[in-house]
Amino acid sequence: MKKSLLFVTALTTLVFASCGGNTETAAPTAAEPAAHEAPAKPQGQASAVDTDSQPNILNIAIGSPDHTTLVAAVQAAEIEDVLVNAGPLTVFAPVNAAFDKLPAGTVEELVKPENKEKLGMILKMHAAPSTFDEKALRKEARKGRKIYMADGSYLNVVVNENDEILVGGAKVLGYAPAGNGIVVVVDSLVDPSK
Repeated sequence: MKKSLLFVTALTTLVFASCGGNTETAAPTAAEPAAHEAPAKPQGQASAVDTDSQPNILNIAIGSPDHTTLVAAVQAAEIEDVLVNAGPLTVFAPVNAAFDKLPAGTVEELVKPENKEKLGMILKMHAAPSTFDEKALRKEARKGRKIYMADGSYLNVVVNENDEILVGGAKVLGYAPAGNGIVVVVDSLVDPSK
């Protein structure tokens, strides 16, 4: 009996030690992340880690402090896998300040689970199934062509009197080549009517 009691005590000590030895503060579960933690990591192919290749569009957005609202919206719409597909793909990525221009409460309403489909369509309006760098955008503008977007809409591309490129009314601020296409940073959300 003493041997059994010693064995159980040793086993309990081993289990307790392997769990960190502290039962007072349990780690947050997936269902209850701590308030200070970053948003949930992508699932599926978006969660694959590749340190050898050029970053994909999702990696670039996640690594940009100017695109945290866009990343939160992509995660709320659960379309991370779209942004890691082989491409080629162009994402017109509005900066955080672009979302701040929307009426108060718009973003908070859109990221609710019941609005996932609507949010997904808005985000797809910012993605083109081709690669459009500066040279390609200027060519489209010169020829007066529109760019086909993943939601089925078409965006106008123009070069204004200040030699700035506008896509769907959004001014292009910069470019970030990705392994599966390109991120085109814009100052506002695109609008097919512009």
